[in-house]
Formats: sequence, structure tokens, C-alpha cells
Amino acid sequence: MDPSTLPPSAGAHRDDRDDRERVPGVVLVFSGGAPGAQAMAAASGPFEIGRGLASARKIDDGRVSRRHARVAFDAGRCLVTDLGSQNGTFLDGVLAAANVATPAQRVIRVGDSLLIPTGDVRPFERAGVRSVDGFLRGPGMQALLEDVARAAQGGTVLHVRGESGTGKEGVAQAFHLASTRAARSLVAVNCAAIPHAVAERLLFGVKRGAYSGADADAPGYVQEADGGTLFLDEIAELDLLVQAKLLRVLESKEVMPLGASRPRKVDFALCSATNKDLRALVAAGRLREDLYFRIGRPAVTLPPLRNRPEEIPALIACELARMTPAQAAHVSLVEQCLLRPWPGNVRELFAEIRAAAQAAQAASGGDHRVTARHLPAMAGSVFGSAMPEAASTPPVEHEAPPSDGPRRRMPEVDGQWRRRIEDALRANAGNVAATARALGLHRTQLRRLVKRHEIAVAMVDDGRDDGDDRDG
Repeated sequence: MDPSTLPPSAGAHRDDRDDRERVPGVVLVFSGGAPGAQAMAAASGPFEIGRGLASARKIDDGRVSRRHARVAFDAGRCLVTDLGSQNGTFLDGVLAAANVATPAQRVIRVGDSLLIPTGDVRPFERAGVRSVDGFLRGPGMQALLEDVARAAQGGTVLHVRGESGTGKEGVAQAFHLASTRAARSLVAVNCAAIPHAVAERLLFGVKRGAYSGADADAPGYVQEADGGTLFLDEIAELDLLVQAKLLRVLESKEVMPLGASRPRKVDFALCSATNKDLRALVAAGRLREDLYFRIGRPAVTLPPLRNRPEEIPALIACELARMTPAQAAHVSLVEQCLLRPWPGNVRELFAEIRAAAQAAQAASGGDHRVTARHLPAMAGSVFGSAMPEAASTPPVEHEAPPSDGPRRRMPEVDGQWRRRIEDALRANAGNVAATARALGLHRTQLRRLVKRHEIAVAMVDDGRDDGDDRDG
């Protein structure tokens, strides 16, 4: 299946019921070595999944038993019961005990197939995972892009908020393409990369002779965007005086290049972006209040990648196909990517998949599968304080944890690791196995460190990590 054109799940239809009537269920996002988006609803209560069931619950995977597992939802929790399957059921990377209802938060693995729990499957039934304007989008992002299109058709301003790497420039491109200005240029500017000393010249242009070395007229980004769209990423990084001049350009639709005696008419749409809240930036004195009222509405907020896991298998497949069509993602790689928080979002995911693909090529013995073993240990994990290097510590693939033995260590080193462990536990909802993988530790070692650092037991859900952590 071509991952750039994933269809909606089989039997997709428009649900005319009230949007408040959520239908929980699971979505099959990876099976047969390929991404997908097959919704399985629990509208009528618990249901079974397996290779020998009706089409709506069937998983065509040779490693899945005919009756593999039962899925139920209770008080907002997804409970999965392995029905004595031959190859077991893994919940958030941990082998579940047979015939015991066990919670699953992020990912369910049966055979070589992966499913994600969701509180409402109807968006997946309607939209699936599709390529929109060249970008892979799940149902949540497709709904957001519909809002973006409405903003483009009804006005000339849009603000995009989102974490680094979530795809803000892709949203700006969608805003541009949905407008009447699509035939003209989209000019993208990273304001954080512009030195303050030259920001005014780069944005608004300069006339010949304005200063020593100005040997010719040079248009700025504003003039280049005339008739099209100007995208200003990290707009609050602009100096306040430059913000004032930008506001004047937006209000008057005229730009005055440096050294010019007369303004020039310009007409462009503006898409701005930040990774912080605009109102907080105004309160902190980093954004002019009058500019906020000009650019702050309408606005959309991009969800981080960890909140749109249905896109991850397709993104992995696309990046591997772009690098080399001979390589394919193993289920263990996709599972690990679904379990990690990815603070750098899509940008980080792509970088780590490229690193994993290169590691797989170097280790290849004719096997073109990229597995979890090829993924760097700390890829997609939360950041912590850097560990000071000890002269006696041999080099390792990732940072060595503090010893759980009797040897004394510097207090600041222990404190840094305590913070890292606490951050990782929060990011993985207390799951010991997932946290250990994120930190590059064994579960037993992590438990000892939790006890040693007297980390609150309430942070640790130790009951969900019993069993094996096998690679599949």
C-alpha cells in the first residue's frame, strides 16, 4: 500500500449522530508490514479481534491467532484480555498475562500488527489517514486544516501555535494554497535566525545608497511576498521596533524600504507562528500588544506528534521509502516509535528514522528490515540534564546511569538523574517498562534507582510491566 495515499478505514461513512456521542474503539495502524487506519468500534460493548473473525474485526496477520484478544472500554480506560493466543498480546510494550483484563494506554501489539486505543473512532471512520497538500494527516490534523482553509478563504491573517517540529510551515503552506493567492509566492522566514541588526533591512528592503555598501536596490521579504503570503515563524523573536514597523505595514499596506523617500504599496496575506502563547509573550514584553490584536486571530494550535500517533507508522514508511525503497519498517520499530514522546515531533522522528536506517544498512546481512534494535536508545525521549563525564567511565552508546551499588557519587549527578527519571516517568504515564526503554535502562535497574532516589510511588505504575520485553 502506498503510504502517501492511505484510504479511510473499510466501511467508512458519515456519522450523523451528535458529536458528543463518542464511540470508543481501537484503530489498526500497522499490519502486514504497512501502515493503515482500520477503525474497530466498541459501540455495542466489548469485542474480539483475531485472524478468524468477521471482516470488521479481522486482522490478516499470520502471527495473529484466530481468536486473539478481547477489547473493552470501562470508565474511559481501554482494557485488553489476551485469549490464550499463541504469540501473546503486548500492551505498551509489555507482554500481558493471558485471560487477565489489562489496561492499554498507547499501543496494542498482536502478532506483527499494532493498534492504538482511542476515545472516539468516528473521525477515523470518516477520514482515516491521508496525504493532504503533500503531508500525511490523521483525522485531527485534517479537521485543523479545514479550519485553516476557512481562514484563508475568509481573511488574510492566521496565527499558528505549536511545538518545534510539529509542521507549522506545512500549515502555512496549506493556508497559502487555500487562498486566492495560491498562484503567487509563499515566502517563509524564520525570525529567530535573523540578526537584530539586519532584520529591518531583510524584511522591508533597502534603496541603493542607503548606507555604505548598498550598491543596488534590494527588496525585502515583504516585497517578495507581494500578491502572495508571508510566513513569519517565531514572530516574537523580532525586535520590538521592527514589530512596530511590521504593524504599520499591515495597517497601511505600504512598506518603506531603508533609504527610500516614498512608500511602496504591498498586498499580502500573513501567517505567523510561535511555539509559545501569544498573550503570555505580550505579558512578558516580547510582543507588542497592538501587533497581537492584528495577528492573534484567527488562530490554530497544532497538536504534538505524541497526540496524533495514527500518523507515525505512515510517516516512518514514507521516510524509509524516500531514503531507499529496499528498506521496510519492522513491527518492533513502529511499536517503539509509538511508545516514545518525541519532544522534537516530526522533525526528530525523521532524523532518528534516518539514523536507524543507516544503522540497519551497516549491520545488514541481506535483511532489509529496520528494527527497534537500530533505533538509538534515547531517540524520541524526554531531555534531561547532561551528565558530567568521569575519567574512569568507559565510553558507551548512551549516558551511563548512576550506579545502584554502594559506591558514593556526586550529589549533583544523582539529582540530575532523579530529575531525568521523574520526567521520563511522567512522559510515559508511570509505565516502568516504557520509562526504562526511554532511559536506556533495564527495568530492574530502574526500579532500584526509583527506590534509591525515593521517587514517589504514586508516579510509578509498577503493575503494568510484568512479563517479557521481547522484540517480536
